[in-house]
Amino acid sequence: MIEDRFRVEPADWTVDQADLKFVRTEVFILGQNIPEAEEWDELDARSIHVIARDNDGRPIGTGRLTPDDKIGRMAVLDSWRGRHVGAAIMNTLIERARALHRPALEMHAQSYAIPFYRRFGFEPYGDEFIECDIPHRMMRLELAPPDASYRPGSQLEETPPPQTFVVENREQATAALLELLRAAKRELCLYTRDLDPALYEQEAVLEEFKRIATAGRGTLIRVIVQSPAAIVADGHRLVHLAHRLPSVFQFRTPEVEEDLQYASAFLITDRRGYYFRPLGSRFEGEARTYAPGRHAQLREYFNLVWERSLPPPGLRELHL
Repeated sequence: MIEDRFRVEPADWTVDQADLKFVRTEVFILGQNIPEAEEWDELDARSIHVIARDNDGRPIGTGRLTPDDKIGRMAVLDSWRGRHVGAAIMNTLIERARALHRPALEMHAQSYAIPFYRRFGFEPYGDEFIECDIPHRMMRLELAPPDASYRPGSQLEETPPPQTFVVENREQATAALLELLRAAKRELCLYTRDLDPALYEQEAVLEEFKRIATAGRGTLIRVIVQSPAAIVADGHRLVHLAHRLPSVFQFRTPEVEEDLQYASAFLITDRRGYYFRPLGSRFEGEARTYAPGRHAQLREYFNLVWERSLPPPGLRELHL
């Protein structure tokens, strides 16, 4: 189900300074005893900031991207921990950096949080060091621009015309999704929490899945679903279609905790297109009909999770 418990949005240091400082004061100065003189620096005025707010507009999380391509000041209020706020902030900053064609990102990561940042592709390097009396390590993420060239496993007969869709609501999400599906030929990969009924049970969307699924030999639709229990309990029309075409559809559910907690959702096609949502419980995101660099990154991550996932219990037994 698409939820709307909080939102992540751009912040301006001049306009939103009080809210940004509130969160960072609670988390860093009061929560971790970091001296105020070390928390506030001249980079704040020159950085790109994002802020997470609850439905009443109250600040609950922050993050920033500095001019020297470092992500930092990632903070989420205690009462909102474990609810994917940090993941949404991180994904928003990464996508912003990619849109600005930043080649790579680095960060000073508190050592205990390294597994969290690894979910987004950051890798630690160098020795552990102490900063503000807290153990840290450097981490780095290489970024590929959405239109970067790469060597695909199979060449396209022709390059699709590149289109970009900024998605902010269900109508825009559906339009972008249909554009991607209509261009697809024989292969789709979908990473989702619960098959997003608001998107994937729509008649027009299901018709495109059916068209692709019946395209002939070599067709494959792979789905990673993090929470199959709701699908088993309530049913889903895409699963019904899959039961009619079991040689085409394959479902798996993650076994590794970090894969189960992955907060984003995405669809990728065999035409090098994608629709990526930083927070899988929201519609907001970006879609491109042809973006081989970003497509390659998402496909690599999908395949990694796929290989360590298992068929979801109960899904095959769901009756039509």
